[in-house]
Amino acid sequence: MKIPHSIYMVGIGGIGMSALAQLLQHEGKEVSGMDRDDSPVVEMLSKKGIEVTISVGGITRGTELLIYSDAVPTSNDIRTAAREAGIPEMSYFEALGELSKGKRTIAVAGTHGKTTTTGMLAKIFSDADKKPTAIVGSIVRDFGSNFLAGDDTLFVVEACEYRDHILKLDPEILVITNIELDHTDYFPNLEALKETFRKAAQKVSAHGAIITNPNDPTIADVIKNISARTVDYTQEEVPELGLIGEFNRMNARAAAATARVAFPDIKQGSIDRALADFKGSWRRFEYKGETPSGAIVYDDYAHHPTAISKTIEATREKFPEKKIVVAFHPHLYSRTRSLLREFALALANADVAIVAPIYAAREEVDPNISNHVLALEAAGLGGKVTALDSFDQIRDELLKFDSHHLIITMGAGDIYKVAEQIAD
Repeated sequence: MKIPHSIYMVGIGGIGMSALAQLLQHEGKEVSGMDRDDSPVVEMLSKKGIEVTISVGGITRGTELLIYSDAVPTSNDIRTAAREAGIPEMSYFEALGELSKGKRTIAVAGTHGKTTTTGMLAKIFSDADKKPTAIVGSIVRDFGSNFLAGDDTLFVVEACEYRDHILKLDPEILVITNIELDHTDYFPNLEALKETFRKAAQKVSAHGAIITNPNDPTIADVIKNISARTVDYTQEEVPELGLIGEFNRMNARAAAATARVAFPDIKQGSIDRALADFKGSWRRFEYKGETPSGAIVYDDYAHHPTAISKTIEATREKFPEKKIVVAFHPHLYSRTRSLLREFALALANADVAIVAPIYAAREEVDPNISNHVLALEAAGLGGKVTALDSFDQIRDELLKFDSHHLIITMGAGDIYKVAEQIAD
């Protein structure tokens, strides 16, 4: 179905949903919605004139379409009321797929790095006056939002593989940063995940391109027998970045290669300046301040074992004199259970790690897995890792560390609130 004028969004405070709300508003739609919690994202929407109610909400009179987040179940009261009223529903990615039709779409996918790569790409295009419209999975500091308003032709979007959402898009250019097993509540194994990426790659037409690392065995298997040409981003030369770590240099290479494929007329100097100036995004190794005792505080979204390990590694590279303290908020019982040993190995790399209670998100509580199980596993591997059962306890423990330490609150939940509480 086409997107009508009056839209109500359930879960509008989600990072993708909030960007979509801004896109719909930019295209002249009337948008409102609800979310269960207030947040910096909700505050941003309110400042932009999008009405958001918290905890309770009802469908706005005249609503012609309800768009819902993945975190909102079919049994949700507002979704039920919409069906009873005959109001059609769309998921976030269904709506995004519809809106992308007729646009030159560049989709950025992968297990790690897609948010930063998308943000970098949007900045490159914006600085080169290509007027991109972009949806990014975090608030990008360079434009103060997770949405960049451009014209209606060039569309840069962060694409997620979860529940095959990426297959709702038909990109001219597909970026695959990397592929590792994740979203284990949906993908039972790596082969199932690869099949989704394989289908996504096959959707790119012969005149399009896939920007990836074709020498990675997992990716090489995914891109066999595709129509589109393949471009190896790993050989790109990039300038010195303001962001830490080799993983961000790889993100920059992917963005640079994609920009040159999309617009061969963009000068290398323009690409380099945009990447060097890129300021990063919310919850991607974001500096929060210092504790009263002088410990430096950062916050990071890392919620997969590889991301945790690489963030700790990059932090040691940048701050070799500091002892690294990680306060980790596990995201999903299924992910923690399936990747338990990998999480334990990653956390054991920190000098000290504290594990918060698991953030259930869309899942029911699983009594067989907990922060204590994870902490014990990591301690058994030689890590100085403990579990604490509340943010208040974690806050009090973190305040004990002095100027010899660097604290990183880490995870996809709301552990960032602890960083804000302890940092001046």
